[in-house]
Amino acid sequence: MTSGDVGPESAYIDPMSAQPAPIAHAGRPNPADIAYLGLLKDILDNGTDRGDRTGTGTRGVFGRQLRFDLGAGFPLLTTKKVHLKSIILELLWFLRGDSNVRWLQEQGVTIWDEWADSEGELGPVYGKQWRSWEAKDGRVIDQIANVVRSIETNPNSRRHIVSAWNPAEVDQMALPPCHCLFQFFVADGKLSCQLYQRSADVFLGVPFNIASYALLTRMMAQVTGLEPGEFVHTFGDAHLYMNHFEQAKLQLSRAPYPAPAMLINPARKDIFAFEFGDFTLQNYTAHPLIRAPIAV
Repeated sequence: MTSGDVGPESAYIDPMSAQPAPIAHAGRPNPADIAYLGLLKDILDNGTDRGDRTGTGTRGVFGRQLRFDLGAGFPLLTTKKVHLKSIILELLWFLRGDSNVRWLQEQGVTIWDEWADSEGELGPVYGKQWRSWEAKDGRVIDQIANVVRSIETNPNSRRHIVSAWNPAEVDQMALPPCHCLFQFFVADGKLSCQLYQRSADVFLGVPFNIASYALLTRMMAQVTGLEPGEFVHTFGDAHLYMNHFEQAKLQLSRAPYPAPAMLINPARKDIFAFEFGDFTLQNYTAHPLIRAPIAV
């Protein structure tokens, strides 16, 4: 972190104020940054300090929501560089139904290594629940395949839901699901998604979560013949770890660049057929990465 990382103007737009802070860059600032920076400032200004499982300590708020128009660019933050490769490969790993980190490691992604055992196992985490939820009668339920079919055959249904929170198996997971349930909604030929995230590491995790579920919504829209609508991100406990405060303040000092664009291979019509090379990010300009310790 250097003094050159700090911009001269605040990028934050106070939701209670009619006057936005000055923006230092040409073009419309990335709406995802504006929303995210508002949440950072809300936590710093209004959050409650509490202990936590990791022993690090947090400041957090409860019951917040951010909304992202997927027609207004791809919501990848520009006020710090975000590692898109890890986001895409993690999402593809979830969709594979995998719960061992070895495939990720083979792709050069290490974001799950801290929680894996010596064999690379994480227990029945996201991929297992999304693709192979075990029913009491012995059936194995593929929630992703089911929700694709449901969107295609009954778009007005209110049951387009995928849950990663399985009470029967949560104690076997290396880390219980933080982003634990999502629902799709179809209206006017557009597909929207709402995520409920019970626990949100706002500095390190949430930028990944926003981009991941925005991308999943784009992919699901493509394979079901719909246009992308909104991604709605609803939080339970949204927190900053105590050792992330200075990093958050640095990010708040930066003015957002315009949103990038995400191109997806239009030939893909099967949600399970996507590969890393099917995604191309265009016009991504971002401030430097801000490093912060991870709480395990």
